[in-house]
Amino acid sequence: MAKNLEISILFDFYGDMLTDKQRNMVEYYYNDDLSLAEIAENEGITRQGVRDSIKRAESQLLDMEDRLGLARRFNEMKSGFESIRNAANNIREYNGRYGRSRDIEECAVRILDISRHLCEL
Repeated sequence: MAKNLEISILFDFYGDMLTDKQRNMVEYYYNDDLSLAEIAENEGITRQGVRDSIKRAESQLLDMEDRLGLARRFNEMKSGFESIRNAANNIREYNGRYGRSRDIEECAVRILDISRHLCEL
C-alpha cells in the first residue's frame, strides 16, 4: 500500500489518539495536501518543526497499528464479507439454473442482506 494512503487510513483509525498539534499537521499534510512550507507558514513554526511533528505522528500511527491491528482486521473483514457475498450470489445463480428451491433462494438472499448490513456498520 502506498505510504500516503496507508497513513491516511491509519489516521482514520487512530487519529484521535494523537496530540492536537500532531493531528492538525497530519490533517494538513495528508488530507488537505498542503506542503511543509505552507503548513509552517500557517502555524508560525519552521518547516523542520512541521516535518518532525508529522514524522512522530506517522511513527505513532504505525506503532498503534502494529500493536492493535484495527486497520488490518477491518480490511480482512471487508474482504471476507465480499467473499460471502460472492458465494451467496453463486448459490443463487446455481439454484436458478438447476434447482429452483425457494428455501435456498431465501437463504442466499438473507446472507446477502446480512453481509450488506454488517458492511454498513
